[in-house]
Amino acid sequence: FVQAGTRPPIDLSQAESDYAFAEVAVVNAVNAYERSKVLLNQAMGLEAPIDYDVASDGLPPQADEDGSFEPLLQKALAARPEIASATEQVKAQQLLIRSARGSYAPSIALQGSFVQASEAGSNYSGWNVAGGVTLTWNLFQGGLTNGRVHEAEGNLAFAAAQLDVLRQQVRVDVDQALLAIRAAKAALASARRALLAARQRLSLAEGRYQNGSGSVIELGDAQIAASNAAAQVVQTDFQLATARAQLLFALGHA
Repeated sequence: FVQAGTRPPIDLSQAESDYAFAEVAVVNAVNAYERSKVLLNQAMGLEAPIDYDVASDGLPPQADEDGSFEPLLQKALAARPEIASATEQVKAQQLLIRSARGSYAPSIALQGSFVQASEAGSNYSGWNVAGGVTLTWNLFQGGLTNGRVHEAEGNLAFAAAQLDVLRQQVRVDVDQALLAIRAAKAALASARRALLAARQRLSLAEGRYQNGSGSVIELGDAQIAASNAAAQVVQTDFQLATARAQLLFALGHA
């Protein structure tokens, strides 16, 4: 257009400047991509080169991600290993309390022996059988049994509190993941509409520039808007995939 005389030379300078800035952005993006693969290797525990490409497949929709909250919460509580561990800790402390309270009662011990014996200087050989029962009841131990019972009860209360904290955390994890999924879906739909509008604007700006009724500034603004809208779609799609990954974690899935 400049050589044909239909556009001023400043349009060419503006286009060359925009192209140079775009090249810088590409270099930065490639560098960020390579550094991300280094961090990915570290997260996976791999000592390997980074001459590979990361798949662009997003996480598919998860079952019941648009469903009600309570069924998903029950699934998470049943599947999360920390909940199972804390529940067993509570049961163990309950058994320790029963064991400590058993010291209030007497203890009974049974003893028995069955020994072969012989007399010196004779051929007599026989068997000696002995048995006994021992009853022990510590009537006074300076409050030792009470102390052990109180200690076990305190440990039980602590274990139960820890279980409650974990259950609340699971509830928060599931709730936040569902909210993030719903927000990301809504944002993705809006971003796609914005991209469609930006592409239409770019098409109109290109037509106006070609017929001489538009300016290079108008064309550049339309190009930037289209690029930003496309980047926003990618970003919101990533946010949706991240939210689905958070839901999988909240549900205790590997």
